[in-house]
Amino acid sequence: MDKIQLKALAKINLGLDVLRRREDGYHEVKMIMQTISLCDELELRRRKQPGIQVRTNLHYLPTNENNLVYKAARLLMEEFQIKDGISIQLQKRIPVAAGMAGGSSDAAAVLWGMNQMYGFGLSRRDLMGRGVRLGADVPYCVLRGTALAEGIGEELTILPPMPKCYILLAKPGISVSTRFVYENLHANDLKAEQHPDVDAMIQAIKEKDLELLASRMGNVLELVTVPSHPVIGEIRTCMLEAGALGAMMSGSGPTVFGIFDTQAKARKAYHAMRAGWLAKQVYLTVPYNVRR
Repeated sequence: MDKIQLKALAKINLGLDVLRRREDGYHEVKMIMQTISLCDELELRRRKQPGIQVRTNLHYLPTNENNLVYKAARLLMEEFQIKDGISIQLQKRIPVAAGMAGGSSDAAAVLWGMNQMYGFGLSRRDLMGRGVRLGADVPYCVLRGTALAEGIGEELTILPPMPKCYILLAKPGISVSTRFVYENLHANDLKAEQHPDVDAMIQAIKEKDLELLASRMGNVLELVTVPSHPVIGEIRTCMLEAGALGAMMSGSGPTVFGIFDTQAKARKAYHAMRAGWLAKQVYLTVPYNVRR
Protein backbone atom coordinates (compact mmCIF):
# COMPACT_ATOMS: atom_id res chain seq x y z
CA MET A 1 0.00 0.00 0.00
CA ASP A 2 1.55 3.28 -1.14
CA LYS A 3 -1.28 5.67 -0.25
CA ILE A 4 -4.07 5.84 2.33
CA GLN A 5 -6.78 8.42 3.03
CA LEU A 6 -8.11 8.92 6.54
CA LYS A 7 -10.58 10.95 8.58
CA ALA A 8 -9.56 12.34 11.97
CA LEU A 9 -12.68 12.92 14.05
CA ALA A 10 -13.18 15.70 16.59
CA LYS A 11 -14.36 15.08 20.15
CA ILE A 12 -16.38 16.84 22.80
CA ASN A 13 -16.47 16.30 26.55
CA LEU A 14 -19.95 15.47 27.82
CA GLY A 15 -18.54 15.68 31.33
CA LEU A 16 -15.19 16.91 32.60
CA ASP A 17 -14.08 16.76 36.21
CA VAL A 18 -10.62 17.37 37.65
CA LEU A 19 -10.16 15.35 40.83
CA ARG A 20 -6.81 16.67 42.02
CA ARG A 21 -3.41 17.95 41.03
CA ARG A 22 -0.72 15.33 41.53
CA GLU A 23 2.71 15.96 42.96
CA ASP A 24 4.24 15.50 39.49
CA GLY A 25 2.16 18.41 38.19
CA TYR A 26 -0.31 16.34 36.18
CA HIS A 27 -4.03 16.49 36.93
CA GLU A 28 -6.21 13.46 37.59
CA VAL A 29 -9.40 13.72 35.57
CA LYS A 30 -12.72 11.97 35.13
CA MET A 31 -14.24 12.72 31.74
CA ILE A 32 -16.82 11.39 29.33
CA MET A 33 -15.44 11.68 25.81
CA GLN A 34 -17.60 11.58 22.68
CA THR A 35 -16.47 11.46 19.06
CA ILE A 36 -18.42 13.62 16.62
CA SER A 37 -18.63 13.56 12.83
CA LEU A 38 -16.76 16.84 12.26
CA CYS A 39 -13.35 15.78 10.96
CA ASP A 40 -10.01 16.63 9.40
CA GLU A 41 -8.86 14.69 6.34
CA LEU A 42 -5.40 13.22 5.85
CA GLU A 43 -3.62 11.56 2.95
CA LEU A 44 -0.46 9.54 3.63
CA ARG A 45 1.88 8.63 0.77
CA ARG A 46 5.16 6.75 0.68
CA ARG A 47 8.12 8.69 -0.74
CA LYS A 48 11.42 7.39 -2.10
CA GLN A 49 13.20 10.33 -0.50
CA PRO A 50 13.84 9.76 3.21
CA GLY A 51 12.23 11.99 5.81
CA ILE A 52 8.80 13.28 6.77
CA GLN A 53 7.01 15.89 4.68
CA VAL A 54 3.90 17.59 6.14
CA ARG A 55 1.65 19.94 4.19
CA THR A 56 -1.53 21.61 5.41
CA ASN A 57 -4.16 24.06 4.21
CA LEU A 58 -3.53 26.41 7.17
CA HIS A 59 -0.45 28.57 6.67
CA TYR A 60 0.06 29.20 10.39
CA LEU A 61 0.33 25.56 11.42
CA PRO A 62 3.86 24.16 11.87
CA THR A 63 4.90 21.43 9.44
CA ASN A 64 7.97 20.26 11.36
CA GLU A 65 8.53 18.38 14.63
CA ASN A 66 6.23 20.88 16.37
CA ASN A 67 3.23 19.27 14.66
CA LEU A 68 1.74 16.16 16.27
CA VAL A 69 1.30 14.40 12.91
CA TYR A 70 5.05 14.75 12.32
CA LYS A 71 5.78 13.38 15.78
CA ALA A 72 3.41 10.43 15.24
CA ALA A 73 5.07 9.51 11.95
CA ARG A 74 8.55 9.84 13.42
CA LEU A 75 7.65 7.65 16.40
CA LEU A 76 6.72 4.67 14.20
CA MET A 77 9.41 5.26 11.58
CA GLU A 78 12.11 5.20 14.26
CA GLU A 79 10.66 2.15 16.02
CA PHE A 80 10.33 0.10 12.83
CA GLN A 81 13.42 1.57 11.14
CA ILE A 82 11.60 2.78 8.04
CA LYS A 83 14.20 4.00 5.56
CA ASP A 84 12.02 5.56 2.90
CA GLY A 85 10.02 8.73 3.47
CA ILE A 86 6.40 9.65 4.02
CA SER A 87 4.32 12.59 2.82
CA ILE A 88 1.33 13.73 4.91
CA GLN A 89 -1.30 16.08 3.46
CA LEU A 90 -3.49 17.49 6.25
CA GLN A 91 -6.78 19.24 5.45
CA LYS A 92 -7.90 20.97 8.64
CA ARG A 93 -11.61 21.44 9.34
CA ILE A 94 -11.67 20.98 13.11
CA PRO A 95 -11.09 24.39 14.74
CA VAL A 96 -7.54 24.78 16.04
CA ALA A 97 -6.93 25.16 19.80
CA ALA A 98 -10.63 24.74 20.42
CA GLY A 99 -10.88 22.02 23.09
CA MET A 100 -11.87 19.41 20.49
CA ALA A 101 -8.64 17.34 20.27
CA GLY A 102 -8.04 18.15 16.62
CA GLY A 103 -4.27 17.77 16.82
CA SER A 104 -4.52 14.60 18.89
CA SER A 105 -7.00 13.08 16.44
CA ASP A 106 -4.69 13.90 13.52
CA ALA A 107 -1.83 12.13 15.32
CA ALA A 108 -4.05 9.12 16.03
CA ALA A 109 -5.00 8.94 12.35
CA VAL A 110 -1.33 8.93 11.34
CA LEU A 111 -0.59 6.07 13.76
CA TRP A 112 -3.55 4.10 12.41
CA GLY A 113 -2.76 4.86 8.77
CA MET A 114 0.92 4.00 8.94
CA ASN A 115 0.08 0.74 10.72
CA GLN A 116 -2.18 -0.16 7.79
CA MET A 117 0.12 1.13 5.06
CA TYR A 118 3.30 -0.53 6.31
CA GLY A 119 1.68 -3.64 7.80
CA PHE A 120 3.22 -3.27 11.26
CA GLY A 121 0.56 -5.59 12.71
CA LEU A 122 -0.11 -3.41 15.75
CA SER A 123 -3.44 -3.83 17.56
CA ARG A 124 -5.66 -0.93 18.56
CA ARG A 125 -4.37 -1.33 22.12
CA ASP A 126 -0.77 -1.24 20.82
CA LEU A 127 -1.47 2.02 18.99
CA MET A 128 -3.10 3.52 22.07
CA GLY A 129 -0.01 2.66 24.12
CA ARG A 130 2.21 4.48 21.67
CA GLY A 131 -0.24 7.36 21.38
CA VAL A 132 0.04 8.32 25.05
CA ARG A 133 3.67 9.28 24.38
CA LEU A 134 2.35 12.00 22.07
CA GLY A 135 -0.42 13.35 24.31
CA ALA A 136 -3.05 12.32 26.85
CA ASP A 137 -5.94 12.59 24.33
CA VAL A 138 -4.29 10.53 21.58
CA PRO A 139 -5.22 7.06 22.99
CA TYR A 140 -8.88 8.10 23.10
CA CYS A 141 -8.67 9.42 19.53
CA VAL A 142 -7.43 5.97 18.47
CA LEU A 143 -10.31 4.32 20.36
CA ARG A 144 -13.15 6.72 19.36
CA GLY A 145 -16.81 6.45 20.35
CA THR A 146 -18.16 7.08 23.85
CA ALA A 147 -15.71 6.46 26.69
CA LEU A 148 -14.87 7.29 30.29
CA ALA A 149 -11.35 8.72 30.61
CA GLU A 150 -9.54 8.63 33.93
CA GLY A 151 -5.97 9.03 35.21
CA ILE A 152 -4.48 11.85 33.15
CA GLY A 153 -6.90 10.88 30.38
CA GLU A 154 -5.23 7.69 29.20
CA GLU A 155 -7.23 5.17 31.29
CA LEU A 156 -10.22 4.45 29.05
CA THR A 157 -13.42 2.50 29.63
CA ILE A 158 -15.79 1.97 26.70
CA LEU A 159 -19.36 3.18 27.37
CA PRO A 160 -22.60 2.48 25.49
CA PRO A 161 -23.19 4.83 22.53
CA MET A 162 -24.51 8.29 23.24
CA PRO A 163 -28.25 8.65 22.46
CA LYS A 164 -29.08 9.99 19.01
CA CYS A 165 -29.06 13.78 18.90
CA TYR A 166 -27.81 16.85 17.02
CA ILE A 167 -24.83 18.86 18.22
CA LEU A 168 -24.28 22.55 17.54
CA LEU A 169 -20.71 23.81 17.88
CA ALA A 170 -19.74 27.46 18.23
CA LYS A 171 -16.19 28.76 18.66
CA PRO A 172 -15.65 32.43 19.43
CA GLY A 173 -12.73 34.26 17.88
CA ILE A 174 -10.47 33.87 20.90
CA SER A 175 -7.73 31.51 21.99
CA VAL A 176 -7.55 29.80 25.38
CA SER A 177 -4.37 28.45 26.94
CA THR A 178 -4.95 24.97 28.35
CA ARG A 179 -1.96 25.45 30.64
CA PHE A 180 -3.41 28.70 32.01
CA VAL A 181 -6.76 27.06 32.71
CA TYR A 182 -5.33 24.11 34.63
CA GLU A 183 -2.83 26.23 36.54
CA ASN A 184 -5.61 28.53 37.74
CA LEU A 185 -8.15 25.84 38.59
CA HIS A 186 -6.68 25.04 42.04
CA ALA A 187 -8.17 21.57 41.78
CA ASN A 188 -7.23 20.48 45.29
CA ASP A 189 -9.28 23.33 46.79
CA LEU A 190 -12.56 22.75 44.93
CA LYS A 191 -15.72 22.20 46.96
CA ALA A 192 -17.77 19.03 46.48
CA GLU A 193 -20.65 20.88 44.81
CA GLN A 194 -18.28 22.32 42.19
CA HIS A 195 -17.55 18.86 40.78
CA PRO A 196 -19.91 17.63 38.04
CA ASP A 197 -21.66 14.31 38.65
CA VAL A 198 -19.97 12.21 36.00
CA ASP A 199 -21.45 8.98 37.39
CA ALA A 200 -24.98 10.35 36.86
CA MET A 201 -24.07 11.13 33.24
CA ILE A 202 -22.82 7.59 32.73
CA GLN A 203 -26.09 6.22 34.10
CA ALA A 204 -28.08 8.48 31.76
CA ILE A 205 -26.07 7.15 28.81
CA LYS A 206 -26.75 3.57 29.88
CA GLU A 207 -30.47 4.37 30.14
CA LYS A 208 -30.37 6.15 26.74
CA ASP A 209 -31.96 9.18 28.40
CA LEU A 210 -30.78 12.17 26.35
CA GLU A 211 -32.68 14.77 28.38
CA LEU A 212 -31.24 13.51 31.67
CA LEU A 213 -27.74 13.36 30.19
CA ALA A 214 -27.95 16.94 28.91
CA SER A 215 -29.26 18.21 32.25
CA ARG A 216 -26.34 16.64 34.15
CA MET A 217 -23.53 17.78 31.85
CA GLY A 218 -20.77 19.74 33.55
CA ASN A 219 -17.24 20.98 32.96
CA VAL A 220 -15.24 22.08 35.99
CA LEU A 221 -12.83 24.04 33.78
CA GLU A 222 -15.60 26.57 33.12
CA LEU A 223 -14.84 27.90 36.62
CA VAL A 224 -11.67 29.40 35.15
CA THR A 225 -12.41 29.91 31.47
CA VAL A 226 -15.83 31.58 31.59
CA PRO A 227 -14.84 34.40 34.00
CA SER A 228 -11.75 35.03 31.87
CA HIS A 229 -13.73 34.95 28.60
CA PRO A 230 -17.40 35.91 29.23
CA VAL A 231 -18.30 35.33 25.57
CA ILE A 232 -18.20 31.58 26.31
CA GLY A 233 -20.99 31.98 28.85
CA GLU A 234 -22.92 34.18 26.46
CA ILE A 235 -22.79 31.54 23.72
CA ARG A 236 -23.92 28.87 26.18
CA THR A 237 -26.89 31.03 27.23
CA CYS A 238 -27.85 31.67 23.61
CA MET A 239 -27.88 27.94 22.85
CA LEU A 240 -30.11 27.20 25.83
CA GLU A 241 -32.48 29.99 24.83
CA ALA A 242 -32.54 28.52 21.30
CA GLY A 243 -33.84 25.20 22.63
CA ALA A 244 -30.75 23.18 23.53
CA LEU A 245 -31.38 20.50 26.14
CA GLY A 246 -27.96 21.35 27.54
CA ALA A 247 -24.95 23.45 26.55
CA MET A 248 -21.37 23.43 27.80
CA MET A 249 -17.79 24.29 26.97
CA SER A 250 -15.73 21.43 25.54
CA GLY A 251 -12.35 20.69 27.10
CA SER A 252 -10.51 23.83 28.17
CA GLY A 253 -12.44 25.81 25.56
CA PRO A 254 -13.29 28.03 23.98
CA THR A 255 -15.71 25.95 21.85
CA VAL A 256 -19.24 25.60 23.23
CA PHE A 257 -21.58 22.82 22.18
CA GLY A 258 -25.33 22.43 22.54
CA ILE A 259 -27.33 19.20 22.49
CA PHE A 260 -30.62 19.20 20.54
CA ASP A 261 -33.22 16.45 20.31
CA THR A 262 -34.52 17.39 16.84
CA GLN A 263 -32.83 18.44 13.64
CA ALA A 264 -35.31 21.29 13.16
CA LYS A 265 -34.38 22.91 16.48
CA ALA A 266 -30.69 22.41 15.82
CA ARG A 267 -30.88 23.97 12.35
CA LYS A 268 -32.83 26.97 13.65
CA ALA A 269 -30.21 27.50 16.38
CA TYR A 270 -27.41 27.04 13.82
CA HIS A 271 -28.75 29.82 11.60
CA ALA A 272 -29.32 32.09 14.60
CA MET A 273 -25.75 31.56 15.78
CA ARG A 274 -24.36 32.14 12.30
CA ALA A 275 -26.30 35.42 12.06
CA GLY A 276 -24.97 36.70 15.39
CA TRP A 277 -21.59 38.10 16.41
CA LEU A 278 -20.66 35.82 19.30
CA ALA A 279 -19.09 32.95 17.36
CA LYS A 280 -16.54 33.00 14.57
CA GLN A 281 -16.94 29.32 13.57
CA VAL A 282 -20.24 27.43 13.74
CA TYR A 283 -20.89 23.79 12.85
CA LEU A 284 -23.83 21.41 13.05
CA THR A 285 -22.89 17.76 13.52
CA VAL A 286 -23.92 14.48 15.16
CA PRO A 287 -22.29 11.93 17.48
CA TYR A 288 -20.06 9.34 15.80
CA ASN A 289 -20.64 6.02 17.51
CA VAL A 290 -18.31 3.13 16.83
CA ARG A 291 -19.72 -0.34 16.22
CA ARG A 292 -17.75 -2.81 18.31
